[in-house]
Amino acid sequence: MNNNLKERIKSFHDLGILFQENFSNKKIKTFPKWDLILNQKLEQANLYNSWFTPSNLKLSLKYWGNILQKNKLENWLSNYKFKIRSHKTIAIIMAGNIPIVGFHDLVCSMLLNFKCLIKLSSDDKILTPFIVDFLEFRNPNFKSRIIFQVNTLKNFDAVIATGSDNSHKYFEFYFKNYPNLLRKTRHSIAVLDGHETEKDLSLLSNDIFNYFGLGCRSVSKVFIPEGYNLDLIFNACYKHKNVINHDKYANNFDYNKAVYLMSQEKFIENGFIILKEDSKLGSPVGCLYYQYYNDIKDVYKIIEEDREKIQCVVINDKNNVAFGSTQCPKLDDYADNIDTLDFLLKI
Repeated sequence: MNNNLKERIKSFHDLGILFQENFSNKKIKTFPKWDLILNQKLEQANLYNSWFTPSNLKLSLKYWGNILQKNKLENWLSNYKFKIRSHKTIAIIMAGNIPIVGFHDLVCSMLLNFKCLIKLSSDDKILTPFIVDFLEFRNPNFKSRIIFQVNTLKNFDAVIATGSDNSHKYFEFYFKNYPNLLRKTRHSIAVLDGHETEKDLSLLSNDIFNYFGLGCRSVSKVFIPEGYNLDLIFNACYKHKNVINHDKYANNFDYNKAVYLMSQEKFIENGFIILKEDSKLGSPVGCLYYQYYNDIKDVYKIIEEDREKIQCVVINDKNNVAFGSTQCPKLDDYADNIDTLDFLLKI
């Protein structure tokens, strides 16, 4: 590992310290000036996009603070035959459904020393420029290598773009002549067998409600055995009841409830979440779909058939995602199961 890469890793490690000390409210800060600015940016991000509540912003900082550690970064990178790509430019089109959701792509690209051309989502344009400013402060070699592009993207060698199914069609057409990593809508599901503990279900409720269920890693559907008592889910979700006090969430909840009523569709609700039996994977905000099964093998068949539409599967086994951890992926848990570093190293 050369010295330049070590310096880049150290810069991200320092960013992790900044985030850790902020969410932990440590009194003596390593970077006091930057901590003050970060607090200002967090307030701005919340005012600009009310989905980015203080608690959800802190949740994002906690995740990145825990994962941007020198040993974790080094262990992750040790699995690759490294090539520095300082003469290449990567265009990154970021989503904006949850705070700094596109940051992992930037981490990968900056560690490889790409020049980065970033197109921010209009919903999330406050925090990433601040992060880049901090990284440039810690490592002057980053300066002028990250450019935020407002208009049409030009002069790049490859592209990473994340968006909806509709935007994916546009991405496919526009970037067909470039090496590309294009992501579209995915959903996360949970599979229950009826033997889950209260703690399991409580953790699952975090997977459902964190970031208001707006992330591709948010659980939007549960598979449950025939005869399952839905009150177990309602009870586990009760600790999140105050979510209905958020205006945008409440508007979505009321809208979806009205649509189901007018359509005479069956559902049950408890004042802050709607449970509806449905075969679709992705439920709207304020709703959780469920589907009964008789044989667990039928669920695995559905998962296999819909693999391209599923981001996470939460289930009580070692081969899938643990309850409560959907929003805590490891550095090598790549979106859409496409290895971002491997893609970048082949450019």
